[in-house]
Amino acid sequence: MTAVNTFLQVDLADVDSFTREFLEEVQFAQGVTLARATTNDLYMALARTVRQQLMSRWLDTVSTQMHLQAKVVAYLSAEYLLGRQLDNALLAAGLTETAERSMKSLGLDLNRLRDAEVEPGLGNGGLGRLAACFIDSLATLEIPAVGYGIRYEYGIFRQTFVGGEQVEQPDSWLTNGSPWEFPRPEMAVTVRFGGQTEHYEDSDGVTRSRWDHGWEVLGIPYNYMVPGYRRGNVNTLRLWSAKATQAFDLKVFNAGDYLQAVRSQAFAENISKVLYPKDSTPQGKELRLQQQYFFVACSLRDFIDNTLPADFDMRRLPERVIFQLNDTHPVIAIPELMRILVDEQRMDWDEAWAISRQCFAYTCHTLLPEALEVWPVALLGRLLPRHLEIIYRINEDFLADVRNAYPDDELRARGMSIIQEHPERAVRMAFLATVGGSMVNGVAELHSQLLRETVLADFAAHWPAKFTNVTNGVTPRRFLALANPGLSRLITDTIGDGWLQDLERLRELEEHADDNGFIDAFGAIKAENKARLVALLARRDGIVLDRDALYDVMVKRLHEYKRQTLKLLHVITLYQRIQADPEIDLVPRVVLFGAKAAPGYQVAKNTIALINAVARVLDADPLVAGRLRVAFPANYNVTLAETLIPAADLSEQISLAGKEASGTGNMKLALNGALTIGTLDGANVEIRQLVGDDNFFLFGLNEPQVNALETAGYRPNTYYESNATLRQALGAIASGAFSGGNHSAFAPLVDSLLHHDTYRVLADYQSYIEAQDRVERAYRDPRAWTRSAVLNVARSGFFSSDRSIRDYIDRIWHTTAIPRRLTQFDPASPTAERDI
Repeated sequence: MTAVNTFLQVDLADVDSFTREFLEEVQFAQGVTLARATTNDLYMALARTVRQQLMSRWLDTVSTQMHLQAKVVAYLSAEYLLGRQLDNALLAAGLTETAERSMKSLGLDLNRLRDAEVEPGLGNGGLGRLAACFIDSLATLEIPAVGYGIRYEYGIFRQTFVGGEQVEQPDSWLTNGSPWEFPRPEMAVTVRFGGQTEHYEDSDGVTRSRWDHGWEVLGIPYNYMVPGYRRGNVNTLRLWSAKATQAFDLKVFNAGDYLQAVRSQAFAENISKVLYPKDSTPQGKELRLQQQYFFVACSLRDFIDNTLPADFDMRRLPERVIFQLNDTHPVIAIPELMRILVDEQRMDWDEAWAISRQCFAYTCHTLLPEALEVWPVALLGRLLPRHLEIIYRINEDFLADVRNAYPDDELRARGMSIIQEHPERAVRMAFLATVGGSMVNGVAELHSQLLRETVLADFAAHWPAKFTNVTNGVTPRRFLALANPGLSRLITDTIGDGWLQDLERLRELEEHADDNGFIDAFGAIKAENKARLVALLARRDGIVLDRDALYDVMVKRLHEYKRQTLKLLHVITLYQRIQADPEIDLVPRVVLFGAKAAPGYQVAKNTIALINAVARVLDADPLVAGRLRVAFPANYNVTLAETLIPAADLSEQISLAGKEASGTGNMKLALNGALTIGTLDGANVEIRQLVGDDNFFLFGLNEPQVNALETAGYRPNTYYESNATLRQALGAIASGAFSGGNHSAFAPLVDSLLHHDTYRVLADYQSYIEAQDRVERAYRDPRAWTRSAVLNVARSGFFSSDRSIRDYIDRIWHTTAIPRRLTQFDPASPTAERDI
């Protein structure tokens, strides 16, 4: 992969200098000669060479922001799906061509070194990838910011398939080391858990609380550079790793109890061991809460101790920071800040609460009730007793306000309480975030509307000005410049440079949508991208695909509401059409799935098994060879996405209307020239508005119709009985046609659809099939299809994460850009140690 590089022509002296630095890294950092270096040695040396080119910019950025006491965006997120770092760093620093020439001069293949990098899987899907896009845009826009999260030793699992079923393997991304991180153990933070609280009177006669904790761990920060594109600023991502305060008991070890000697180390390190431990057990639930408190406690303490001056007046804290809560995972930060202000800073409660509420803003990423976190009171009281007291006080004051505003509506007060009473007493974290933050935003226009009207309706009525929308976006640096270099070059050749920082300039492509030369060039690039994907999947997975087919792509987390099952029913319907009429004229189609199912989500795992079972049957049937293919490469991640997305012709965005918050895969695919088939859900609504009805394949119930169907009483069996094609497709699954005659293999999936169908797959089936038939007809006219693809690209500039960040700044954060100053970093400075 060669990224588009729009910098000035490379100076040969720069290549020579880069090469010398690289060879020094090989020899003095890796401790080998070039002749004896392994591929990992060479990759590590190259990464450190690039890293060194960014270091002075990083130090200058932090020093400038510290000197100017700028207001900082502290982005709190439990997930960051960063993708590979090497190419992104090369692009940001303008060193892509320099590195290519340097490696070539040494007889090395840069692509081979690229492939040596292991992607850190520190996220589960869209939430983590969005966080990575946002910190990229914050740096590019020169906004003072720091990302805070967890350095999971094992990220999201590495997915493999055994007999078509998902098997989870540990994601050992740190095995060969990470050249992009800077450990800072001397800046460790102590985090406390358990114990009990006691009340006492201070010297002024004020009753206060003291937390007598039961145990503690250390949080070790690991810093990562976040370089802005073509800008001087390099921001910081700080990830926390848990360590024991006393990792090794020599006395116990010498007594012969070797396991007990390291018990505290193992116990502490569990906190940052795995991304999202399975929470179906009490131990798993407790570990998740430990993770959430651990990283926000580290992050707040780090900001207060290492960013603010020693004599800072904490009453001015809202002038210096806004903590953005990326979903409910970091919401425990609200009572933690109150604990710091009231217990440590000795502030009056009301004054502390007024300050704290200005320091937080909350992004809600879901409409699904089960995804809105609640923590049992019993667990919170055992693990964080002081924080539970603070939450009770927040809720008490808030309910008093509600009852004062609505004196004759006790049901409203109970419905808005942060503490739920049934089925068990628990803290509703989304409610706490709404009460304790200055603003609440959804992530697409429809999603924000439904938040105000349904999920948080009473809160929106009480505080209408607190609610706003910021539609998600994606970084064009990674998902166009890096992922689709051919298209990026064509865009630059057509409209000039600068569009990667101003994506709305893609509108200038519209005037070329009827230019035959441009259409031909665009189509040739799509063909090249398909060839790249074919080569990758053959090498990576042993999957051999036909390049001359419609590439129909559905890549997203496996969940019932995303309706991968609906896509599969369409595949089966196409297969049955071919079986019924072997001479039928169908557009050759490759259906590509990419998805992971949560380890404890059995329905999703069964769906994966069914997709693979259908794929096996199609592969074995010569009747469909070259006409219909299902491919499901294992372990879909950012790295695979960068090759798969540019090859897509059709983007499957088929969730039930009213269930998807936004989606960002839909944006990436449209930006790379895929046409969308989708419902009016999430950001699909805005995509359709922008690209135009003629360039979007709409189907299915809209959100009001879904609600009306629910009110009338949904009976999935009615749709089954009235649609012979649907009966035939479901009947094939039930009969064992895809399971070697085993009728029971996928019976739970079929029974769920026939008797429950929570996400209305059967209700939308016929509309979806009709929309896919429109796709077939449209794809038969390559020039018209490519014209629509061009218009999708031209009209998708709105979906840049740069625009999202500008919206956050205007509507929520109210921060300003601070370009770095070109200063000489002084390591002897008193602040040098804390500057990074």
